[in-house]
Amino acid sequence: MRKNCLRLLFVFIFLTGSVHVFATSKNGFNLDGALIPADEIHFGGPPKDGIPSLDNPKFVPAQQARFLQPNDRVLALQRNGIAKAYPLRILNWHEIVNDQFGDESIVIVYCPLCGSGTASKAQIADQSLQFGVSGLLYNSDVLMFDRETQSLWSQIKARAVTGPLKGTLLPGVAVTHTSWADWLSRHPDTLVLSLETGFNRNYLANPYEGYEKESSIMFPVRFRSEGYHPKEQVLGLVLDGKAKAYPFVELAKTSGEVNDELAGQPIQVRYNPTHQSAEVFDASGHALPGVALFWFAWYAFHPETAVYRVE
Repeated sequence: MRKNCLRLLFVFIFLTGSVHVFATSKNGFNLDGALIPADEIHFGGPPKDGIPSLDNPKFVPAQQARFLQPNDRVLALQRNGIAKAYPLRILNWHEIVNDQFGDESIVIVYCPLCGSGTASKAQIADQSLQFGVSGLLYNSDVLMFDRETQSLWSQIKARAVTGPLKGTLLPGVAVTHTSWADWLSRHPDTLVLSLETGFNRNYLANPYEGYEKESSIMFPVRFRSEGYHPKEQVLGLVLDGKAKAYPFVELAKTSGEVNDELAGQPIQVRYNPTHQSAEVFDASGHALPGVALFWFAWYAFHPETAVYRVE
């Protein structure tokens, strides 16, 4: 426990360059009527916006991204004819990128504590939203906030849990969590998030070094399962309210293609052991918005989840 506390202090001093004393207001957000237990919302360490989102991201062509190694991890997506890659070595320090794909506002979110990367349409009705890092956590997962209404949103639930937009869902967008070499081979014309972020961060260093191998986690979660190592990578999917997890350790026992059914719908999971990535598609071959993340994080939000296992 002492080791974890010291690690936590180091990580957030490293991320923000400061120590902050918090008031009981929980970073200034009103939690009255929250859809999640208010006493299970924890201070992550930094103040509101202490981990700065990237609101005007710059990109470079793939051939100029010389700072990336083939095995570097990226979140990546192609939309409206545009392919973009977001290196985790940058997302570790910023967690949120507010971006545009043509006229479409997309928010890319990565929580290093849960290993979870998501992309969502950042628009409710006719209003585009811009998100920041609240400095608060639920189930060890980042709670982001929209700057327009100051509502808090759970990344993994993809739902506003406080504020004027409480209960609103963010439409998910399929995103690939893979290696730079894999994405580049598939999309040689991809753009890459630039190191020129406007912030002074050491993007060659990983403030969470070794965390993904440890069995311990830093913050309390509502539900725990002993079925797999807490940091086992899984691909999680929710369809029509039904949740299912596909642990990579199980997918590694297959040919790499798993035909399955969830909520009465046929799906196919494609696993690449070389690049440690998994994606899920519907019967028409369209990518679905699954999320790759740590097992403990998926189970904390979906204790009723079904689990794919190889007999």
